[in-house]
Amino acid sequence: MATKSAGQEATNSSKAVASWHSSRAYTTGCRCSGSCPMESSTGVSDPGGTGISSTSLDALSALKSALVDPQGALQSWDPNLVDPCTWFHVTCNDDNKVTRLDLGAYGLQGSLVPQLGSLANLQYLEIYRNQISGSIPAELGNLANLLSLDLYENQLSGPIPDSLGNLKALVFMRLNDNKLTGTVPESVKALTNGNLRILNVTNNQLSGPLFHSTG
Repeated sequence: MATKSAGQEATNSSKAVASWHSSRAYTTGCRCSGSCPMESSTGVSDPGGTGISSTSLDALSALKSALVDPQGALQSWDPNLVDPCTWFHVTCNDDNKVTRLDLGAYGLQGSLVPQLGSLANLQYLEIYRNQISGSIPAELGNLANLLSLDLYENQLSGPIPDSLGNLKALVFMRLNDNKLTGTVPESVKALTNGNLRILNVTNNQLSGPLFHSTG
């Protein structure tokens, strides 16, 4: 994959995709190089030959529409460009599938959208230290490949969705410093018996039996 930022070279190593979080700048847009599959997630041919899923475009466009962006972080998110892998703060793999969103600390306001749950290849959802309000969409529980869910230091309210317990691949879940209510679902607690290494839900308005966050 190749980043869009100046001075960085493309890489065709699949291993680099897996270790991107430790080797690439978080604010770049990425796309694949070379020939990519011409099939969307719905199985419909992509007439442009980019391999871009219309589902990804729709999901990210919906997110942009739901947010107020005072710093212009989403300025490059132009649906007329069709290819979200060219947008800043979006990373894609060699198959032009969105694997990462990095929108931390941009003063974003508004809400998360359920369409995010359709990003089937997403591994990192980083929307922390903003002013995002509303609830956590239950549809995020559909992100079977998600490794990191960082929504901390926002103004999110409502319960932690029980569906987040479906995220069996998850290693980091940081929901601390919001306005979440209710209890931590047992399905989410159970993730600590698997791959989950950090679960932080401190500084919310949660009730029920005391739960000690890990990490």
